[in-house]
Amino acid sequence: MELITPYGGGLCERYVDEATARDLKEAARDMPSWDLTLRQQCDAELLLNGGFSPLAGFMGPADYDGVLENMRLADGTLWPMPITLDVTEAFAAQVEEGSRIALRDAEGMLIAVMDVEHRWTPDRTREAEQVFGTTDTAHPGVNELLHRAGPVYLGGTLHGLEAPVHHDFRNYRYSPRELREYFQKLGWNRVVAFQTRNPMHRAQVELTRRAVRQTEANLLIHPVVGVTAPGDVDHYARVRCYEHVLRQAPEQTTQLSLLPLAMRMAGPREALWHAIIRRNYGCTHLIVGRDHASPDAGPDEQAFYGPYEAQELIQRHAEEIGIEMVPFQAMTYVQDRADFVPADEVREGEHTLSLPSSEFRRRLREGLEIPEWFSYPEVVQELRRSFPPRDRQGFTVFFTGLSGSGKSTMANALRVKLMELGGRAVTLLDGDIVRKELSSELGFSREHRDINVQRIGYVASEITKNGGCAICAPIAPYTDMRRRVRERIERVGGFIEVHVATPLETCEARDRKGLYAKARAGLIKEFTGIDDPYQEPQNPELRLDTREMTPDEAAHRILLKLEAMGFIRNP
Repeated sequence: MELITPYGGGLCERYVDEATARDLKEAARDMPSWDLTLRQQCDAELLLNGGFSPLAGFMGPADYDGVLENMRLADGTLWPMPITLDVTEAFAAQVEEGSRIALRDAEGMLIAVMDVEHRWTPDRTREAEQVFGTTDTAHPGVNELLHRAGPVYLGGTLHGLEAPVHHDFRNYRYSPRELREYFQKLGWNRVVAFQTRNPMHRAQVELTRRAVRQTEANLLIHPVVGVTAPGDVDHYARVRCYEHVLRQAPEQTTQLSLLPLAMRMAGPREALWHAIIRRNYGCTHLIVGRDHASPDAGPDEQAFYGPYEAQELIQRHAEEIGIEMVPFQAMTYVQDRADFVPADEVREGEHTLSLPSSEFRRRLREGLEIPEWFSYPEVVQELRRSFPPRDRQGFTVFFTGLSGSGKSTMANALRVKLMELGGRAVTLLDGDIVRKELSSELGFSREHRDINVQRIGYVASEITKNGGCAICAPIAPYTDMRRRVRERIERVGGFIEVHVATPLETCEARDRKGLYAKARAGLIKEFTGIDDPYQEPQNPELRLDTREMTPDEAAHRILLKLEAMGFIRNP
């Protein structure tokens, strides 16, 4: 029996031959160059290696509109996710339809040349509504689309020159063609894929075992290692955990392969997309569980998608996509049987145990015991290595507020108290000092203020990653940039946002630097609080007003918060 054919009938691989590659490299010197974001690089890799077959490049408006409206390309092929190249207005102005551009990775390596066949400005709010079913920026995919994606889209065919370089876990990095050849060599013509962005514990292992028995297929553990959701465990730690799990499986029936996908967290649409991608990789079945590809609930605790919406959508299109779904409910540990079973198979009167993911993270964070029924000791040990208890992690205290609100004074008082406590290196990144030392060339436009805060966030993340304490005190007036800084830092340690909520009238009355007077006189343009907005944080860890407390009292409040969160301990 032959392997399942790729979606659309054949792998649409876009790499050119050696002679063409030499010619394109030479020609690319005179082309406008676009440095791909990490998401775009993931998309480009899967377009070039056939993972996104039948697509041959980034979508134009006809395919894009069809996907948004009815999940179909212009030729009628079912495809649920828009694959677009978003760029800045400044870059788009250099590019004409009918020209070519060079696509490069973050280090400047030429990955592909793109024929620019389309250039247009999309309605991204419409895209959010159609693809994600919401415009709520608490959804990470919506936030990325509305606040971070470029305003202009370019569409066109790709010509691949070099595959993106991955220095990590190279023995698990298979292209669709390589994985298909591997399956053929082993005689695997029935393969069930397990999609995951989390470490695997006993429940997930039991789920995959049941799926293998049910489908009489071999198992592909196919985790996403491109872009996942904010707060997810980094893929380095996850892959080491998967390696431990692999030892629990028969060697000839299970394979691990890493998928360089940029997830959108689009729930049902994304699940359908995952199924199509797995078919291109040679899989005949896909395990789809509860809340597949769904983000965490928003601040109102309302889920963005129903728990089994993804299963329902795939089931409706199963015949057309040609890959079978293996649906599962949440797995529950039944103590009476000492085993995990699907929730709908628990008998009346049986005693069940559960460990919610939030409780698992708390126990990991605080160094508490993780029950053996929940996970494997080797996996827990691996996660403890990567995520030590909070009192051994680095953290960032990020002050934000108007000029003159008291941020710098408060931050300096906190710095002294933390140095008194000892145990961590403490670094103060004051807004004025950073502007002088790191950002002296920047002005005060929105773009430049964002760059300044981004630099502060980068330095703070490096300090945090290495176990230190970073204290930041910029104005940081914009919600999205503060969110970016939080996401960057929370990947490596703790983040405590302190809104110094001293009102504008008080800050203006203080005006020790004379800046408000100059702004009122029109001598300083785009001054925060006067002719440029300050977007107040909605859910900071602390909100303090310097009218109501001294700097010492404020620093003490922050220390108590750090202690309550587990980042410092009393001797």
